[in-house]
Amino acid sequence: MAVDISYIREGRPLSLGQQMVLTARLAVPAIIAQLSTILMQYIDASMVGRLGADQSASVGLMNSSLWMFWGVCSMVTMGFSVQVAHRLGAKDETGARNVLRQGITSCMSFGLLMALLGLAIAPWLPGWLGGGEDIRRNATIYFMVFVGAMPILTLNYLAGGMLRCAGNMKVPGLLNALMCVLDVIFNFFLIFPTRELSVLGVDFTCPGAGLGVLGAALGTVSAECIIAATMAWYLFKRQPDLRLTGRDEKVRFKPEKEVLRKAAKISVPMTLEHVIFCGAQITITIIVAPLGVVAIAANAFAVTAESLCYMPGFGIGDAATTLAGQSYGAGRYGLVRRFTYLTVGLGMAVMTVMAVVMYLCAPLMMGIMSPVDSIVGLGTEVLRIEAWAEPMYAASIVAYGAMVGVGDTTLPAIMNFGSIWLVRIPLAALMAPSMGLRGVWIAMCIELSFRGLIFLWRMFGRSWLKPDRKPSPEAMEALQDAADDV
Repeated sequence: MAVDISYIREGRPLSLGQQMVLTARLAVPAIIAQLSTILMQYIDASMVGRLGADQSASVGLMNSSLWMFWGVCSMVTMGFSVQVAHRLGAKDETGARNVLRQGITSCMSFGLLMALLGLAIAPWLPGWLGGGEDIRRNATIYFMVFVGAMPILTLNYLAGGMLRCAGNMKVPGLLNALMCVLDVIFNFFLIFPTRELSVLGVDFTCPGAGLGVLGAALGTVSAECIIAATMAWYLFKRQPDLRLTGRDEKVRFKPEKEVLRKAAKISVPMTLEHVIFCGAQITITIIVAPLGVVAIAANAFAVTAESLCYMPGFGIGDAATTLAGQSYGAGRYGLVRRFTYLTVGLGMAVMTVMAVVMYLCAPLMMGIMSPVDSIVGLGTEVLRIEAWAEPMYAASIVAYGAMVGVGDTTLPAIMNFGSIWLVRIPLAALMAPSMGLRGVWIAMCIELSFRGLIFLWRMFGRSWLKPDRKPSPEAMEALQDAADDV
């Protein structure tokens, strides 16, 4: 018999084999979704890379700041998604839909505020980051397009997070794959000017807007907006346990104090952790900027290339959040721990394989993104340094996802930003003057290995899994019938 997420909610026994099957069923679509997102960034980087080092540097300069804005909005949506996972696990679907409605109001409003903030600082941000006059204009344009679309992107994060926490990994995965296709199409016509092409010996004129960096931003944002609308439509109209249409129940779009309190308890530590983490990334950008245009471009492209290696870990981390969250909501605390061990082990195994691939294929990965030999050579060196840290990076990513699922976010957030600020930043600042970009990436490798060790230490402890949520009466009845599994 096929196993699905309902086994957790109903308190049914789950053998080790069934736990592994359920983990794989949730993890594989989540991995595909994450890889699709990174492939889109890879596509953007490779297309912009054809325009030259200056254009590549203008995009690379702004990536860390954009990650901060994207990540903050994503973390805010998690405060509502985790509550939905808990309520679905406790078989409270009406309550889960009410949290969803309030999440829409709260998250869209927050996304609008972030857009206004980003647009206000955009003209000065490239200069603050140490970018030269030759790349500041393109950098500002690129940043403004993305932050202007932040409310729609926040809706995409919310809809995707809600579907994943309901156990639906397929729809976000398929839609993110479609987003890659749309991104390629839009970028193809928006970045490059009208030009003569030859395909299979047939010559033809390909129209193009020739917008360069602006075209890259517009193409990606257009693809993301289309997918956000589609994802939201599916969530609101088709997802069985969360659809909002055709229901005879009290509608509560106005945020309630208790829901906001719980969302803040989950999201605020994660958001602060992300802001401090991205602040560290921005500090790294400032450290790298004086090293020159080649170092800026190589650093940005290498980060994008490395993400192909670690994003499967984030996909498995999404699965860990869902499995741990629903098991916790159902009161099945032993199952939470077993799913955590399974997903962390899977994440470390997958990212070890990806690290080997990255080490061997680093020249090819960099060559796809840039035709400049100096950028390719330097990027290849730093990617091979980073490959050694990927298994331990996987441990921190997936263990963090499981801890988020049970609402334990404060100490893991402190562990994340403490590691990067107390280990990576001092080492990078110390090594960069003498070793250049290589020293920055050696510092990163050391820090990620340290972070993985401290997350494994916490995972094997007891303090992160506190059984302070009582399961619903229905779950209690089912748990009595399956007591040997609890």
